[in-house]
Amino acid sequence: MNERRLRGSSMPTPAAQTRTPRRGLSLTVLVVNQLLAGVGVASGIAVAALLVEELTGAVALAGLAQSASVLGAAIVAIPLARLAIRSGRHVALATGYALAMTGAVLVIAASATGWVPLVFLGLAAFGAGAAAGLQARFAATEVAAAGFEARSMSIVLWATTIGSVAGPLLAATGDEVGVALGLPPLVGPFLFSGVAFGLSTLLVASLLRLPKPGTMATDAAEPAVLAEPAVLAEPAVLAEPAVLAEPAVLAEPAEAASPVQSGSPSPGEERSIGAWAAFRTAVRDPRALFAILAIVCSHTVMVGVMVMTPVHMTAHGLSLSLVGVVISIHIIGMYGASPLVGWLVDKIGPPRVIAIGAGILTVSALIGILAPADDMLLVPLALGLLGLGWSCGLIGGSTLLTTAVEPSVRVPLQGATDAAMNLAAAASAALSGVVLGAAGFAGVNVVALLVLVPLVVAGVRAMMWQRAAAEQ
Repeated sequence: MNERRLRGSSMPTPAAQTRTPRRGLSLTVLVVNQLLAGVGVASGIAVAALLVEELTGAVALAGLAQSASVLGAAIVAIPLARLAIRSGRHVALATGYALAMTGAVLVIAASATGWVPLVFLGLAAFGAGAAAGLQARFAATEVAAAGFEARSMSIVLWATTIGSVAGPLLAATGDEVGVALGLPPLVGPFLFSGVAFGLSTLLVASLLRLPKPGTMATDAAEPAVLAEPAVLAEPAVLAEPAVLAEPAVLAEPAEAASPVQSGSPSPGEERSIGAWAAFRTAVRDPRALFAILAIVCSHTVMVGVMVMTPVHMTAHGLSLSLVGVVISIHIIGMYGASPLVGWLVDKIGPPRVIAIGAGILTVSALIGILAPADDMLLVPLALGLLGLGWSCGLIGGSTLLTTAVEPSVRVPLQGATDAAMNLAAAASAALSGVVLGAAGFAGVNVVALLVLVPLVVAGVRAMMWQRAAAEQ
């Protein structure tokens, strides 16, 4: 019966057929936009911690820069998901990038006046750019052909590589431009961020058009996503019972909790599902919980270590240019290999890729514990592996999350997961400065290892659940 629900509406409607040729255009717009957004995010984040340390004179407060940005991303994640359901993905993305542009302007104004609280407010608004960029990965799956969801997601993430690598490398140039314009040191990169986010806003608002997520359960796009488990299951036996069985597990409590999740929801019905209600329902299922923790833990580890790396390096006498090189290598690890990661997800299944990512993050943390701060071989290696492990966790977890639940739950759950991810990362960024001051960079990496423990436990539990389901 559940399999019939998954496949019963697989025939495309005429409206869906007319939208198919637009997939290429929509994906192209998402790719170009992610390039610009990558410049916007990376230009400011590369110097945000240093800027706060300069303004406050306290190393322990440096982590609050990233914390404010990530907290801002967490705050807007659910409203942006609701806006996507109500008005379309393009409206939600444009709103996020416009908020980020406003944040960059606030940071510049606050730094020029020396009013520190306004800097944190600006960084919080700046975080909306990251939230919008994360939503773009789900938009990519909505325009993908069946069986290519993970690869489409990875292509959009890969496009962020160019902008994200260029952003930190432009930090020194941006600083020079800012000083030439009479701005304080370390503020200039936010000029580049503001321009990049402004262009992203215009591009998405004017060119990107996607079906509302709430309408996709009845057209060809949703069945394509729902049919994907069968495609993924053939090359990966490990993923088969979990992906096919999960909607059935989630369907029972969902139907009991809300009539929205039975049958094919209409756009109005989809809006009635609360993000946290969807989140609470999903965490009861081992596979959905594994997907959520893959996203949350991977991002938390990445943010906690990455944000303290510039402070750690400059404290040992390394230049801003070298900091930019290391952060660029880290971002290459995050996005450069994402097409390969997406291909692996489609071939061997999300659970295995998540496990690979957890292993890579563990190796990165161990190198970070042992490597000297001025070792320009091991430190970039650790940061590159940190980014690669994040990529495996994010793409694997996001794909599993997308295919694990019914359409009526999907978008609210995506927003809730992104909010949880950013809240955890905000706490990690805030505490990482304290840990760095008390236990050094090695202590920051030890904490990162501890964050991975819940992910490992959830993975083992999901594997046992899967075996039990296979034996029934």
